[in-house]
Amino acid sequence: MLSKILVVIPTFNERLALPVTLAGLFEQQPDIDVLIVDDGSPDGTGEWADEQAREDARINVLHRTEKSGLGMAYIAGFEWALERDYEIICEFDADGSHRPLDLGQLLDAAREGRGDLIIGSRWVPGGEIVDWPRSRYFLSRGANVYVNAVMGLGVKDATAGFRAYTRPVLEALDLSGVQSQGYCFQIDMTYRTVEAGFRVTELPIVFVERELGESKMSGSIITEAFTKVAGWGLTRRRRQAQRLLSRTSPAT
Repeated sequence: MLSKILVVIPTFNERLALPVTLAGLFEQQPDIDVLIVDDGSPDGTGEWADEQAREDARINVLHRTEKSGLGMAYIAGFEWALERDYEIICEFDADGSHRPLDLGQLLDAAREGRGDLIIGSRWVPGGEIVDWPRSRYFLSRGANVYVNAVMGLGVKDATAGFRAYTRPVLEALDLSGVQSQGYCFQIDMTYRTVEAGFRVTELPIVFVERELGESKMSGSIITEAFTKVAGWGLTRRRRQAQRLLSRTSPAT
């Protein structure tokens, strides 16, 4: 039996890259639906997506009136998906950095119950990055080492934006309480998933540096991630210590 699958694609000025991405996705997975969440792109991305949606029932478009970040775009997409009974909800970049070829293994793992959140990982054996400058490589690698050292999530690529959530995960999490932006959003969602007791599975993917458009990485995104991870780490370690003490304390 086929699962009802939605791929959420946030866009801001992705008019050149999005047609290639959609063609690749439907070539590999013709039975999926796609939701394009556009933040008022001035380059006409949203208008082009509307034209495609009128011709292809698999394509849906959600327009937001202001650019409020990657995190809020995904939250809007998740809520849209839950209202429409999708069973697997995926995150996917519009810019070509995620390969449609790799989506199938994430979907298979989700369908087969091999995890509740399936992450397409660059940092597990078999994962690969193509055409990244050294600065980006060390930033991503260092960020994930930092996350694991501070938070102890046991996830090698907590910043990854290529992932598939099973419906129970998103139903269980308080999506209205997620305020993280940028790549910190991915860490936040991973943290919440682990804390809620769900199983995270990482599968190797090939990550390709974008050829079209501009990266959304900025100093403010990096700062947000650094400071929030420190706070989450303190909270998680405190809870772990409390649970340990409760198990070792003698009964009175």
